[in-house]
Amino acid sequence: MTSPRELKTAISTGLLSFPLTDFDRELRFAPKPYAERLEWLMPYGASVLFAAGGTGEFFSLEPTEYAEVVKTAVETCRGRVPIVAGAGGGTTLAIQYAREAERLGAQGLLLLPHYLTEATQEGLVAHVEAVCRSVKFGVIVYNRGACRLSPASLEQLAARCPNLVGFKDGVGDIEAFVAIRQRLGDRFAYLGGLPTAEVFAGAYKAMGCPVYSSAVFNFIPRTAMQFYRALANNDTATTDRLLDTFFLPYLEIRNRGQGYAVSIVKAGATLAGHSAGPVRPPLSDLEPAEREQLGALISKLGPQ
Repeated sequence: MTSPRELKTAISTGLLSFPLTDFDRELRFAPKPYAERLEWLMPYGASVLFAAGGTGEFFSLEPTEYAEVVKTAVETCRGRVPIVAGAGGGTTLAIQYAREAERLGAQGLLLLPHYLTEATQEGLVAHVEAVCRSVKFGVIVYNRGACRLSPASLEQLAARCPNLVGFKDGVGDIEAFVAIRQRLGDRFAYLGGLPTAEVFAGAYKAMGCPVYSSAVFNFIPRTAMQFYRALANNDTATTDRLLDTFFLPYLEIRNRGQGYAVSIVKAGATLAGHSAGPVRPPLSDLEPAEREQLGALISKLGPQ
Protein backbone atom coordinates (compact mmCIF):
# COMPACT_ATOMS: atom_id res chain seq x y z
CA MET A 1 0.00 0.00 0.00
CA THR A 2 1.23 3.49 -0.82
CA SER A 3 1.52 5.59 2.32
CA PRO A 4 -0.28 8.95 2.57
CA ARG A 5 3.10 10.70 2.30
CA GLU A 6 3.95 8.76 -0.86
CA LEU A 7 0.57 9.63 -2.35
CA LYS A 8 1.16 13.30 -1.61
CA THR A 9 4.49 13.12 -3.42
CA ALA A 10 2.93 11.34 -6.40
CA ILE A 11 0.21 13.96 -6.90
CA SER A 12 2.54 16.93 -6.39
CA THR A 13 4.12 16.75 -9.86
CA GLY A 14 3.17 15.65 -13.34
CA LEU A 15 -0.12 15.40 -15.17
CA LEU A 16 -3.05 13.56 -13.59
CA SER A 17 -6.07 12.15 -15.39
CA PHE A 18 -9.43 10.39 -14.96
CA PRO A 19 -9.87 7.49 -17.39
CA LEU A 20 -13.34 7.05 -18.80
CA THR A 21 -15.37 4.06 -17.65
CA ASP A 22 -16.25 1.73 -20.51
CA PHE A 23 -19.88 0.70 -21.04
CA ASP A 24 -21.27 -1.67 -23.65
CA ARG A 25 -24.35 -1.00 -25.77
CA GLU A 26 -26.61 -2.10 -22.90
CA LEU A 27 -24.76 0.37 -20.61
CA ARG A 28 -23.10 -2.40 -18.61
CA PHE A 29 -19.53 -2.00 -17.36
CA ALA A 30 -17.09 -3.52 -19.85
CA PRO A 31 -13.94 -4.58 -17.96
CA LYS A 32 -11.87 -5.80 -20.92
CA PRO A 33 -12.12 -2.56 -22.95
CA TYR A 34 -11.51 -0.61 -19.75
CA ALA A 35 -8.29 -2.52 -19.09
CA GLU A 36 -7.26 -1.97 -22.72
CA ARG A 37 -7.91 1.76 -22.27
CA LEU A 38 -5.60 1.88 -19.27
CA GLU A 39 -2.92 -0.04 -21.18
CA TRP A 40 -3.17 2.52 -24.00
CA LEU A 41 -2.97 5.55 -21.71
CA MET A 42 -0.26 4.47 -19.27
CA PRO A 43 2.77 4.87 -21.57
CA TYR A 44 1.97 8.56 -22.17
CA GLY A 45 3.21 9.38 -18.70
CA ALA A 46 0.43 10.51 -16.37
CA SER A 47 1.66 10.54 -12.76
CA VAL A 48 -1.59 9.17 -11.29
CA LEU A 49 -4.82 7.81 -12.77
CA PHE A 50 -8.16 8.19 -10.98
CA ALA A 51 -10.47 5.18 -11.33
CA ALA A 52 -14.22 5.82 -11.08
CA GLY A 53 -13.72 9.57 -10.92
CA GLY A 54 -16.03 12.27 -12.24
CA THR A 55 -15.07 11.74 -15.88
CA GLY A 56 -15.36 8.02 -15.14
CA GLU A 57 -19.04 8.55 -14.26
CA PHE A 58 -18.68 7.53 -10.61
CA PHE A 59 -22.10 9.05 -9.96
CA SER A 60 -23.76 6.49 -12.26
CA LEU A 61 -22.04 3.37 -10.89
CA GLU A 62 -23.65 1.10 -8.36
CA PRO A 63 -21.45 -0.44 -5.63
CA THR A 64 -20.77 -3.78 -7.34
CA GLU A 65 -19.73 -2.03 -10.55
CA TYR A 66 -17.60 0.39 -8.57
CA ALA A 67 -15.67 -2.51 -7.09
CA GLU A 68 -15.17 -4.01 -10.56
CA VAL A 69 -13.88 -0.72 -11.95
CA VAL A 70 -11.38 -0.19 -9.13
CA LYS A 71 -10.28 -3.85 -9.16
CA THR A 72 -9.68 -3.77 -12.92
CA ALA A 73 -7.72 -0.53 -12.69
CA VAL A 74 -5.55 -1.72 -9.79
CA GLU A 75 -4.76 -5.06 -11.42
CA THR A 76 -4.03 -3.49 -14.81
CA CYS A 77 -1.79 -0.68 -13.54
CA ARG A 78 -0.13 -2.42 -10.61
CA GLY A 79 3.52 -1.45 -10.28
CA ARG A 80 3.33 1.06 -13.12
CA VAL A 81 0.92 3.91 -12.35
CA PRO A 82 -0.73 4.63 -8.97
CA ILE A 83 -4.51 4.31 -8.93
CA VAL A 84 -6.59 6.67 -6.82
CA ALA A 85 -10.25 5.70 -6.52
CA GLY A 86 -13.16 8.11 -6.44
CA ALA A 87 -15.76 7.92 -3.68
CA GLY A 88 -18.73 10.05 -2.78
CA GLY A 89 -22.29 10.24 -1.58
CA GLY A 90 -23.48 10.36 2.00
CA THR A 91 -21.03 9.65 4.79
CA THR A 92 -21.99 6.02 5.39
CA LEU A 93 -21.88 5.17 1.70
CA ALA A 94 -18.66 7.12 1.11
CA ILE A 95 -17.01 5.14 3.92
CA GLN A 96 -18.11 1.88 2.30
CA TYR A 97 -16.62 2.97 -1.03
CA ALA A 98 -13.41 4.13 0.66
CA ARG A 99 -12.92 0.87 2.53
CA GLU A 100 -13.61 -1.16 -0.60
CA ALA A 101 -11.08 0.84 -2.61
CA GLU A 102 -8.48 0.32 0.12
CA ARG A 103 -9.26 -3.40 0.29
CA LEU A 104 -8.83 -3.72 -3.48
CA GLY A 105 -5.38 -2.14 -3.36
CA ALA A 106 -5.94 1.42 -4.58
CA GLN A 107 -3.18 3.82 -3.54
CA GLY A 108 -5.54 6.54 -2.34
CA LEU A 109 -8.98 8.11 -2.45
CA LEU A 110 -10.47 11.16 -4.09
CA LEU A 111 -13.41 12.17 -1.92
CA LEU A 112 -15.99 13.58 -4.31
CA PRO A 113 -18.75 15.91 -3.09
CA HIS A 114 -21.81 14.55 -1.35
CA TYR A 115 -24.94 15.16 -3.38
CA LEU A 116 -28.03 17.41 -3.50
CA THR A 117 -28.18 19.04 -0.09
CA GLU A 118 -26.03 21.91 1.08
CA ALA A 119 -24.28 21.53 4.43
CA THR A 120 -22.73 23.66 7.13
CA GLN A 121 -18.96 23.86 7.49
CA GLU A 122 -19.29 21.82 10.69
CA GLY A 123 -21.17 19.13 8.78
CA LEU A 124 -18.62 19.07 5.96
CA VAL A 125 -15.76 18.75 8.43
CA ALA A 126 -17.52 15.86 10.19
CA HIS A 127 -18.14 14.13 6.83
CA VAL A 128 -14.57 14.43 5.55
CA GLU A 129 -13.12 13.47 8.93
CA ALA A 130 -15.28 10.35 9.18
CA VAL A 131 -14.19 9.14 5.75
CA CYS A 132 -10.51 9.86 6.46
CA ARG A 133 -10.68 8.02 9.79
CA SER A 134 -12.25 4.96 8.14
CA VAL A 135 -9.13 4.18 6.07
CA LYS A 136 -5.35 4.25 6.36
CA PHE A 137 -4.38 5.33 2.85
CA GLY A 138 -4.18 8.92 1.66
CA VAL A 139 -7.25 11.01 0.88
CA ILE A 140 -7.70 13.99 -1.45
CA VAL A 141 -10.78 16.13 -0.90
CA TYR A 142 -12.53 17.55 -3.97
CA ASN A 143 -13.70 21.10 -3.28
CA ARG A 144 -16.63 21.37 -5.66
CA GLY A 145 -20.40 21.54 -5.81
CA ALA A 146 -21.97 21.20 -2.39
CA CYS A 147 -18.58 20.61 -0.74
CA ARG A 148 -16.90 24.01 -0.43
CA LEU A 149 -14.53 24.01 2.49
CA SER A 150 -13.31 27.20 4.13
CA PRO A 151 -9.68 27.79 5.15
CA ALA A 152 -10.68 27.34 8.80
CA SER A 153 -12.42 24.03 8.05
CA LEU A 154 -9.41 22.73 6.15
CA GLU A 155 -7.15 23.76 9.01
CA GLN A 156 -9.28 21.69 11.41
CA LEU A 157 -9.17 18.72 9.04
CA ALA A 158 -5.42 19.04 8.57
CA ALA A 159 -4.96 18.80 12.35
CA ARG A 160 -7.38 15.91 12.81
CA CYS A 161 -6.68 13.80 9.71
CA PRO A 162 -3.00 13.02 9.01
CA ASN A 163 -3.98 11.00 5.93
CA LEU A 164 -5.78 13.95 4.30
CA VAL A 165 -2.97 14.94 1.95
CA GLY A 166 -4.57 16.67 -1.02
CA PHE A 167 -6.92 19.53 -1.88
CA LYS A 168 -8.42 19.53 -5.35
CA ASP A 169 -10.24 22.71 -6.32
CA GLY A 170 -13.15 22.61 -8.74
CA VAL A 171 -14.72 25.93 -7.75
CA GLY A 172 -12.41 28.53 -9.29
CA ASP A 173 -12.81 31.14 -6.56
CA ILE A 174 -9.40 32.83 -6.69
CA GLU A 175 -9.78 34.67 -3.40
CA ALA A 176 -10.77 31.49 -1.57
CA PHE A 177 -8.00 29.43 -3.13
CA VAL A 178 -5.31 31.97 -2.31
CA ALA A 179 -6.58 32.14 1.28
CA ILE A 180 -6.43 28.36 1.58
CA ARG A 181 -2.99 28.11 0.00
CA GLN A 182 -1.59 30.84 2.25
CA ARG A 183 -3.13 29.41 5.40
CA LEU A 184 -2.30 25.72 4.86
CA GLY A 185 1.00 26.11 3.04
CA ASP A 186 2.68 22.81 2.19
CA ARG A 187 0.39 20.74 4.41
CA PHE A 188 -1.54 19.67 1.30
CA ALA A 189 -0.74 18.93 -2.30
CA TYR A 190 -2.91 21.28 -4.38
CA LEU A 191 -4.60 20.15 -7.58
CA GLY A 192 -6.52 22.11 -10.20
CA GLY A 193 -9.85 20.41 -10.81
CA LEU A 194 -12.00 22.69 -12.95
CA PRO A 195 -13.49 21.11 -16.09
CA THR A 196 -11.04 21.43 -19.00
CA ALA A 197 -8.37 22.39 -16.50
CA GLU A 198 -5.88 23.42 -19.17
CA VAL A 199 -7.78 26.69 -19.65
CA PHE A 200 -7.17 27.61 -15.99
CA ALA A 201 -3.77 25.96 -15.59
CA GLY A 202 -1.69 29.11 -16.02
CA ALA A 203 -3.65 31.02 -13.39
CA TYR A 204 -3.51 28.11 -10.94
CA LYS A 205 0.22 27.69 -11.43
CA ALA A 206 0.67 31.37 -10.55
CA MET A 207 -1.29 30.74 -7.31
CA GLY A 208 0.99 27.89 -6.27
CA CYS A 209 -0.93 25.02 -7.83
CA PRO A 210 1.13 23.65 -10.75
CA VAL A 211 -0.67 20.29 -10.97
CA TYR A 212 -4.04 19.58 -12.54
CA SER A 213 -6.11 16.69 -13.86
CA SER A 214 -6.69 16.51 -17.60
CA ALA A 215 -9.88 15.07 -19.06
CA VAL A 216 -8.70 15.46 -22.68
CA PHE A 217 -5.83 13.08 -21.85
CA ASN A 218 -8.50 10.44 -22.55
CA PHE A 219 -8.45 11.11 -26.29
CA ILE A 220 -5.51 13.40 -27.12
CA PRO A 221 -2.90 12.17 -24.63
CA ARG A 222 0.10 13.37 -26.65
CA THR A 223 -1.31 16.90 -26.85
CA ALA A 224 -2.34 16.85 -23.17
CA MET A 225 1.24 15.99 -22.19
CA GLN A 226 2.62 18.57 -24.62
CA PHE A 227 0.49 21.28 -22.99
CA TYR A 228 1.49 20.23 -19.48
CA ARG A 229 5.20 20.20 -20.30
CA ALA A 230 4.97 23.57 -22.04
CA LEU A 231 3.22 25.01 -18.97
CA ALA A 232 5.85 23.54 -16.65
CA ASN A 233 8.61 25.07 -18.79
CA ASN A 234 6.90 28.47 -19.14
CA ASP A 235 6.58 27.91 -22.89
CA THR A 236 3.71 30.34 -23.39
CA ALA A 237 4.03 30.23 -27.18
CA THR A 238 2.95 26.58 -27.11
CA THR A 239 0.26 26.92 -24.47
CA ASP A 240 -1.22 29.99 -26.19
CA ARG A 241 -1.24 28.22 -29.54
CA LEU A 242 -3.03 25.17 -28.13
CA LEU A 243 -5.52 27.32 -26.24
CA ASP A 244 -6.38 29.22 -29.42
CA THR A 245 -6.45 26.29 -31.84
CA PHE A 246 -8.01 23.60 -29.66
CA PHE A 247 -9.07 24.34 -26.09
CA LEU A 248 -11.14 27.48 -26.58
CA PRO A 249 -13.03 26.09 -29.61
CA TYR A 250 -13.45 22.87 -27.63
CA LEU A 251 -15.10 24.84 -24.82
CA GLU A 252 -17.60 26.28 -27.28
CA ILE A 253 -18.82 22.75 -28.01
CA ARG A 254 -18.63 21.57 -24.39
CA ASN A 255 -20.68 24.49 -23.10
CA ARG A 256 -23.67 23.73 -25.33
CA GLY A 257 -25.09 21.06 -23.06
CA GLN A 258 -25.36 20.33 -19.34
CA GLY A 259 -23.10 17.39 -18.49
CA TYR A 260 -21.15 17.75 -21.72
CA ALA A 261 -17.91 17.97 -19.71
CA VAL A 262 -18.15 14.16 -19.58
CA SER A 263 -20.06 13.53 -22.81
CA ILE A 264 -17.56 15.39 -24.98
CA VAL A 265 -14.69 13.33 -23.57
CA LYS A 266 -16.48 10.10 -24.45
CA ALA A 267 -17.14 11.47 -27.92
CA GLY A 268 -13.48 12.37 -28.26
CA ALA A 269 -12.40 8.87 -27.27
CA THR A 270 -14.67 7.40 -29.94
CA LEU A 271 -13.26 9.74 -32.57
CA ALA A 272 -9.74 8.77 -31.49
CA GLY A 273 -10.52 5.09 -32.08
CA HIS A 274 -10.81 4.17 -28.39
CA SER A 275 -14.55 4.23 -27.77
CA ALA A 276 -15.75 3.85 -24.19
CA GLY A 277 -19.36 3.47 -25.28
CA PRO A 278 -22.20 5.89 -24.51
CA VAL A 279 -22.72 7.92 -21.36
CA ARG A 280 -25.36 6.77 -18.94
CA PRO A 281 -28.54 8.79 -18.36
CA PRO A 282 -29.19 11.39 -17.13
CA LEU A 283 -26.17 12.46 -19.20
CA SER A 284 -26.69 12.56 -22.96
CA ASP A 285 -24.26 12.09 -25.82
CA LEU A 286 -23.20 14.85 -28.20
CA GLU A 287 -25.32 15.52 -31.27
CA PRO A 288 -23.90 14.31 -34.64
CA ALA A 289 -23.01 17.84 -35.77
CA GLU A 290 -21.18 18.46 -32.50
CA ARG A 291 -19.20 15.23 -32.89
CA GLU A 292 -18.24 16.31 -36.40
CA GLN A 293 -17.00 19.68 -35.13
CA LEU A 294 -15.01 17.96 -32.39
CA GLY A 295 -13.50 15.60 -34.93
CA ALA A 296 -12.33 18.53 -37.02
CA LEU A 297 -10.56 20.03 -33.97
CA ILE A 298 -8.87 16.74 -33.11
CA SER A 299 -7.68 16.15 -36.66
CA LYS A 300 -5.75 19.42 -36.63
CA LEU A 301 -3.62 18.18 -33.73
CA GLY A 302 -2.06 15.37 -35.69
CA PRO A 303 -1.35 11.77 -34.60
CA GLN A 304 -1.64 11.03 -30.92
